Amino acid sequence: MSNATPIAPNDVPRDIHHLGDFRATPRLVLIAALAVPIGAVSAVVAWALLRLIGLITNAIFYQRVDTKLVAPGGGHDHWYIVLLAPIIGGLVIGLMARYGSEKIRGHGMPEAIEAILLGGSKIQPRVAVLKPISSAIAIGTGGPFGAEGPIIMTGGAVGSLFAQFLRLTADERKTLLVAGASAGMAATFNTPFAAIMLAVELLLFEWRPRSFVPVATAVCVATVVRHPLLGSGVLFPVHGALHITPLAELLCVLSGVIAGLLAIVATILVYAAEDGFRRLPVHWMWWPAIGGVIIGIGGMIVPQALGVGYNIIGSELDGSITTQLVIGILIVKTLIWSLSLGSGTSGGVLAPMFMIGGALGALETQIFPHVGPGFWALVALAGVLGGVMRSPFTGVVFALELTGRFDAILPLIIGASTAFAVSALLLKRSVLTEKIARRGYHLTREYDVDPLEIYFVGEVMSRDILSYESDLSAVDALAEISGVDPDKTDSRRQMLYPVVTGVDTLVGVVTRTQLETAVHKNQGDRPVAELCITAPLVTHADQTLRETANAMAANEVDKMPVVDRDDSTRLVGLVSLTMLLEGRVRDVREANESERVLRLRVARPGWLSRHERTQD
Repeated sequence: MSNATPIAPNDVPRDIHHLGDFRATPRLVLIAALAVPIGAVSAVVAWALLRLIGLITNAIFYQRVDTKLVAPGGGHDHWYIVLLAPIIGGLVIGLMARYGSEKIRGHGMPEAIEAILLGGSKIQPRVAVLKPISSAIAIGTGGPFGAEGPIIMTGGAVGSLFAQFLRLTADERKTLLVAGASAGMAATFNTPFAAIMLAVELLLFEWRPRSFVPVATAVCVATVVRHPLLGSGVLFPVHGALHITPLAELLCVLSGVIAGLLAIVATILVYAAEDGFRRLPVHWMWWPAIGGVIIGIGGMIVPQALGVGYNIIGSELDGSITTQLVIGILIVKTLIWSLSLGSGTSGGVLAPMFMIGGALGALETQIFPHVGPGFWALVALAGVLGGVMRSPFTGVVFALELTGRFDAILPLIIGASTAFAVSALLLKRSVLTEKIARRGYHLTREYDVDPLEIYFVGEVMSRDILSYESDLSAVDALAEISGVDPDKTDSRRQMLYPVVTGVDTLVGVVTRTQLETAVHKNQGDRPVAELCITAPLVTHADQTLRETANAMAANEVDKMPVVDRDDSTRLVGLVSLTMLLEGRVRDVREANESERVLRLRVARPGWLSRHERTQD
């Protein structure tokens, strides 16, 4: 009879008082405090970038020194300025990208996402300087872009650089990077809620107090700082009552479908243009200048399509825009924005999407029933934003905060959610993530509860395991698991064997490899107590699978003894990496196995008598 002792199955009491809804440590307060200056600086950076755009626009198109944001196609310029300015701007950006930093190319958000997911949330100092300058040049010379993407990248660079001077973890750097990016966004549009939603839906890739609180702190600080610099009112105020009917709400579904399709077309055009530019037999440094040719031609056809176009967006939302201009914006703006963005120039996505979405809605106003000033433009704006960025909550909240139209919240949810559904069903990746995928990386933007977080070790661990008395010799221990008895198959596969005194008092653990090595070195008579690891890594039956998996990964082990929480020397079982996967198996089963839980039973004539005969 061997001294090996199997642990008998028993009910392990579950104590979950050590677990909480969230993991929050005092470190959260420190990071939130660091977010305060980041929010303030990001607001100032946003103000400076908008002023720089205004300065370049006024100098190029109006030959005057002024920092006020103006439309580049306002009718005071000559045709050759409209044609040549974007080309010169593209040439300057190409030179800055080649000899400064290639990371200034693009609209900023994919670069920020890539820095978060792949670069340890580290942004180079030169990017913090060159990105806003290159964007100001692109937009100021007529580029049909927005300032928000570059501000996200620049604000993120402010947070990242600040964090890089301190001893922080990569997750904490990420939090401060996103805090700066969101703060810049809030300061640009005076939309704090939308900026936070953008962070949650697009940048953080988590929902935790450790990141949300600092981001919210930075956004609030940036909004407060913005008010004396850029004003405190909504950017596109819309007045007039809305008369929302069930028919209008139903038509919001149709508007969302159209907006989703337009978002898909715009996304495809961007990357079709990028593919086209890659085929050109010239260095990528010249691509932005070629994109400038497209912008210039478009500007000569519809001058209002140039620049950030805040004035045009306002006209779409208050219903004062003409049908002819709506059609021109819808076609020309979509084409010059997508084709020139594919050239690798520097500019943002949001403002063009506002204008394109507003134009779509203004066109729908000619067909759909009248609900109120700018109603359909607002619904389509949120829909296009939700479809292009795959961020429907952000689209809804942006539309609300930009206009103050909080009475349109239900139609906006309908339109943005429908557009999001269409985009997600028909297109694998968004305009923000396609660029990352083309670089050979994959990210998912789906959030759900980790199944390893809701199951406990006690639910999957093995209680019927083989353990060794501490005085058992190595040769006898090895003989116990080297036999051919089919009943010992599980014991042979166990590979890690607890060493105990008495029945279940844990002394340590020994591996099969250690036993074989000892026998091979003619040390088979040594007791396993001398060979075992005396301070093994352990877990508890009431520990979540996720915490146990994290401990295994951090310590490079794939099996752990399970001990009683109140008595760390009492062995209750053994858990392996394969057992932890049971949580995943259950999750897959719940997602893929269909079953009918309830059934209807219909009583028919004669059923009662048959039932009674059956009972008899």
